[in-house]
Amino acid sequence: MSAGAQLTVTDLRRAARHPVDHTVIAEHAQKGEVTLHIANLSAHGFMTDDGIEYARGDRLIVRLPSVGRIEAYVIWTAIERTGFQFERIIRLDDFNRMIAAMQPNPRLTRHR
Repeated sequence: MSAGAQLTVTDLRRAARHPVDHTVIAEHAQKGEVTLHIANLSAHGFMTDDGIEYARGDRLIVRLPSVGRIEAYVIWTAIERTGFQFERIIRLDDFNRMIAAMQPNPRLTRHR
C-alpha cells in the first residue's frame, strides 16, 4: 500500500488546455508559501513555468478564482515547467467562471 498521492495521468494530457497568465500563492509542506505562475489550465490540472523545482508527488494547496482552495499534485517536471493534477475535477460551471476571471485578454477567451 502506498502512502503518497494517487497520481493518474492516463489521457488527462488530452484535456483541453486554456492559456492563462495568472499568479497565485500556494502552500507547500516543506517550502511554505510559494508564488506560482500558471501558464495553462484544464479541468484536471495546470502547468506552471516559474522554474521552481518540485518532485513528482509533491502536494500544493492553491486558491483559484470561483473554485477556492484546492489541492494539486505534481505529475511531471521539465526544466522550468511543472504539471499539476487537481485532487478532483472542477465542475464545468466553476471552471468556466474561473477561466473568465483568469483570461482578461478577450483574444484568449472562447465565445460561449
